[in-house]
Amino acid sequence: MKKVISILAATTALASPAIAEDLSVVGSWSSLPLHNQYEAPFWSTTLPEASGGGINVELTTHNQMSLGLGDIYPLLGQGVYDVAMTVADYAVADAPELEGLDVPLVALTADEARAMVDAARPMVSDIYRDRFNSHVLAIAPYPPQVVFCNHEITNLADLEGLKVRASGRMTAKLLEALGAEGVNVSFAEVPGALQNGVVDCAVTGAGSGYSAGWWEVSTHLLPIPLGGWDSVVTAINLDKWNSLSADDQALISSEIVTGFEDPAWASAQDALVNDIACLTGNGECPSGDARSMTLVEVSDADFTRARDILTTEVLPEWAERAGGDWAARWNESVGAVVGVTIN
Repeated sequence: MKKVISILAATTALASPAIAEDLSVVGSWSSLPLHNQYEAPFWSTTLPEASGGGINVELTTHNQMSLGLGDIYPLLGQGVYDVAMTVADYAVADAPELEGLDVPLVALTADEARAMVDAARPMVSDIYRDRFNSHVLAIAPYPPQVVFCNHEITNLADLEGLKVRASGRMTAKLLEALGAEGVNVSFAEVPGALQNGVVDCAVTGAGSGYSAGWWEVSTHLLPIPLGGWDSVVTAINLDKWNSLSADDQALISSEIVTGFEDPAWASAQDALVNDIACLTGNGECPSGDARSMTLVEVSDADFTRARDILTTEVLPEWAERAGGDWAARWNESVGAVVGVTIN
């Protein structure tokens, strides 16, 4: 009898599925392609299926939860949810050293931007561990951050004296050094701000601006990447990460690269050309109806001037604000990849 009971107990144990891990996930802007094309499919379908039912995901987004943008990662660190992803620039008030992840004008292609991000990843991992009690899982791009204006401009110099919404703190510093007035306006409030004259111009990804209808309240597009690539960091609460089995950690780490990060970067390569076509009608638009914004050509002189201001004023000022050895770490990693040194 004891033998029979033992066999039955062993059989029952083998037949019973392991307890699934539940992850509460907060995604980035629900209206934008990064979430709809990559984040939502990965967390809703790809990862649960790859786990064979071992990982369950409950997915929402920070705008659906009405979270303050600066609160997203601090709340993650407190364990309010398990995983969160949003633009790293939203967290720089708590971590000024994080501005070094997405520097304007140093990466002009998706390949260059990914090389920059890969070089910065060890720094970013340390920042999220120490500042937000989190483990970095992935870093993906929005398209290059360009300039939408509801004001006639013909070159970069015409931004002088205009009120411009920046996409991040380093971009705001660059705009101010160019003679513009940096204005802090949230992404969702930009269309109204452009329409009502609160700002004359605003910086965001060309595709994001197309999806959000900025072409309805803008007339001119200056496609110089003044806002970098607006890197989106996906991180998991460190306590939750440490509670997962080694197999689950390995599965998530592997699947998020092949199922989310790689596809997002692959699509970014041609995004700017396609998005400019959609906004201006110069070329074929793969995303829907082409619009008729005026395309402002970026001259070599414009780019050289902006790049000089970045390297001589903006980056040294960031190095002072970040403090510590962050400038040295940046020079040895990101700077070495992009060919820029902070003196």
